[in-house]
Amino acid sequence: MKPELYEVWGDTVDARHLLYAIVIGAIVSLSSFFTAQHFLLEWVASAQMARAYAMLVGIVGCLVGGTISATLFKPKRNVVEHEADPAWRCQVLSDLQNEFGDLGRLADLPSQTIKELRDMDLYDLFVEYEQGLMGAQEVPAAADPQATSGLMANGGRS
Repeated sequence: MKPELYEVWGDTVDARHLLYAIVIGAIVSLSSFFTAQHFLLEWVASAQMARAYAMLVGIVGCLVGGTISATLFKPKRNVVEHEADPAWRCQVLSDLQNEFGDLGRLADLPSQTIKELRDMDLYDLFVEYEQGLMGAQEVPAAADPQATSGLMANGGRS
């Protein structure tokens, strides 16, 4: 039988396990509250203070119930990883450069950032993109000797 799955607070849960977790939480927290109230009414002079402390014990019981439920009922989410299209990734980098200007050089980054890029499998993408930019800058200069001769002495273009 396939479980009924629902989304609760951004997480996927089995309806049956959710019901069990609610029952476990209610039993543990209420029993903690009533047990603490019974003993504290005898030990604490003020009944209001005894109930206040019992409520704190009941809150701790809620945490214990949640821990028990988390241990018994494992997550139901399925994480599906897929690699994005390399052409799409290069297009995103190109769009970023067009919108914000030069992205900088990998050689200028701190070693911690390089490590994070490697951990996320993005380092090679930036290397390829940087090499592609270097190649694109070199090709027009070599192909068109007139490109640099269009500069004027005052720094403007003719």
